[in-house]
Amino acid sequence: MSMLFDEDAELDDEFVSAAFASDDVRAMEKPLLESGVPLMHMAASAVAMSARVMMARAHVSPDDAQIVLLAGGGDNGGDGLFAAAELADQGIPVTAVAVGTSLHAQGLAAFERAGGEVIVLDPRAAITGHEAPADVEEAQEAFDEALEIAENANLIIDAMTGIGLVGALRGIPAHVAAELGRESGLPESMALPKGESLGAFPLVLAVDTPSGIGVDDGTLPGPYIPADVTVTFGAMKPCAMLPPSAYACGQLVLVDFDFDTAPFTPAVEAMIPRTAAQMIRMPHIADSKYSRGVVGLITGSQSYPGAAVLSAHAAAVSNVGMIRYCGPTRAEDLVLREVPEAVMGQGHVQAWVVGSGVPSAEADENGDDVQRERIRTLLARYDATVDGSADMPPIVVDAGALDLLPETCTSQVLITPHAGELARLIAHRDDDAAAAEVTAADVLAEPLHWATRAWEITGATVLLKGAITVIVGYDEEGESSVVVSGSAPAWLASAGAGDVLAGTLGAVLAQGADTLRLFPDQVGLHAAVGAYIHGLAAQLASGSMQSGWNRPVVYDPADVLGFFSDMLPITHSPEHAHYLQGSLGQPITATDVIRDLTTAFSLLIRMYDDHDEDDAGDEDLIDPDEGPDDVIDAEPDDLGDDDDADDDLGDDDPDDDGGVYLDADRDYTDEELDELAKKLLG
Repeated sequence: MSMLFDEDAELDDEFVSAAFASDDVRAMEKPLLESGVPLMHMAASAVAMSARVMMARAHVSPDDAQIVLLAGGGDNGGDGLFAAAELADQGIPVTAVAVGTSLHAQGLAAFERAGGEVIVLDPRAAITGHEAPADVEEAQEAFDEALEIAENANLIIDAMTGIGLVGALRGIPAHVAAELGRESGLPESMALPKGESLGAFPLVLAVDTPSGIGVDDGTLPGPYIPADVTVTFGAMKPCAMLPPSAYACGQLVLVDFDFDTAPFTPAVEAMIPRTAAQMIRMPHIADSKYSRGVVGLITGSQSYPGAAVLSAHAAAVSNVGMIRYCGPTRAEDLVLREVPEAVMGQGHVQAWVVGSGVPSAEADENGDDVQRERIRTLLARYDATVDGSADMPPIVVDAGALDLLPETCTSQVLITPHAGELARLIAHRDDDAAAAEVTAADVLAEPLHWATRAWEITGATVLLKGAITVIVGYDEEGESSVVVSGSAPAWLASAGAGDVLAGTLGAVLAQGADTLRLFPDQVGLHAAVGAYIHGLAAQLASGSMQSGWNRPVVYDPADVLGFFSDMLPITHSPEHAHYLQGSLGQPITATDVIRDLTTAFSLLIRMYDDHDEDDAGDEDLIDPDEGPDDVIDAEPDDLGDDDDADDDLGDDDPDDDGGVYLDADRDYTDEELDELAKKLLG
């Protein structure tokens, strides 16, 4: 039986897909600490178990293992010390390196009782029973000794800093991170499926968060230590979902502290299969091609007709009833060759896709590109200061159309830049002098910051493309809401992939048109669904199980064998063996992704199978103040004439085809119903 609408399963999914700001996490844990719940010991046990699993899957026996703990002076260091004590109690040699001026007293005592050794690096340290370096020379010797031990260890447990760190690491922790991790920039490791490793030692296990990453903003502000596994406590943190910091977290393990998250709003949410499946529009018994969604596309150009084909084909296979295409003759011919179902010319639509393959202002040297003029005219109707703009259908604005945005957009405008395009957009529109110098590298370093800035200055919903796509939209109060989608493998970094995404997004928005009329703040959520489906299709096409973001493994101390199984690389799972091409998969093109879009939809639609339809409900889609009749009676938005609007709408006269029809407003007698039954039975 499907679990799609199972309340317990939904709560489990919310637990792993919602990340909370560090201040909120501290507020969640406060009542538990005050009531005496041993959170530190619970955290330490999870870290110790994760360490043992990492050793086991790396084929390192406890007798041969060498572990180094990098311990800070706060509670994060205490978690690490208690975990190290548990490992040392089992006979595994563990050396603790104190990177600050103190260590957690109870954790240190437990570690000492277990026979652990301590190296102190800071000459200013005052750690009972352990002598600090007397001078700079001794400090350098201690640092070199600790570095050598760490580099030759099988596992490093990183417990230098936790969620209290703001900004870059400083002092000794920064030097340690620079030597054992990276001084700056993105991780350079190969894109591997969850749990896979190239087998290089030392492996790194981060306690709560990898040291040196931006916990709340997802940045990598200075030296940091990329982790193979991060064990995070109580609730997900934004750094485990946001790029680029999420790339430094490795495989995620989430320890359930039974926090009460209800009073808190997630800082970031991740798109997951259940949410994507629930938002797919299922066919209705009385559907026409119009009610299933119509996508209008003004994409491609004389110079780039391929973008028209890719965007139109992607939209056509993404669960809509019809697509309309507007473009130059060459592009029209190519679209019709690939998608003969497409209708040429304008007409009523439930969503627009514009800009893919259309030249920017800089490329349109003569200023006479027909596609740009069409888009300019259309986008003028999305100016938030113009009457009726809020009633326009959602529109995906991509690539060459980004410089045609009105000064202030309505929320149903979805812009889809990559880092370079976002940098140019901000530099052109932002009055802040610093923003005028923003580059693609700046956007990649701080994607949340710059996507949010674009949301602020345009009013549009922003989808910033990447290995983890960041969507900044609106919540119910009109404030910013952040969703990420990381379903795509690294193979998706391919020419034309953005055109396919634009078409997919347009289709998802079109099929959600009724919902979006009532709840325009959900454009961002629909955009995340489209990005998720696009990434899932790329996974299927490439045969790779690697993706930008992976669902965390939930640690259950009562099910050690289950935890070990969940921590195994996903490519070892028999359920995936039937379509895997190998652990890494294979290169793909944008056309390959289109071929697997229908399969991606199919996988999500299967989640509906065998569920109790009474559980599904659609109460949340209807505004109580408007009622369902207002949704049914709503007219599709129109741009231009629709010559074939009556096609496929059925015959107004039921007597013409001799069928059996029931009048919903009439009370039939039993005899009349018997007569109708005889007709139905022939």
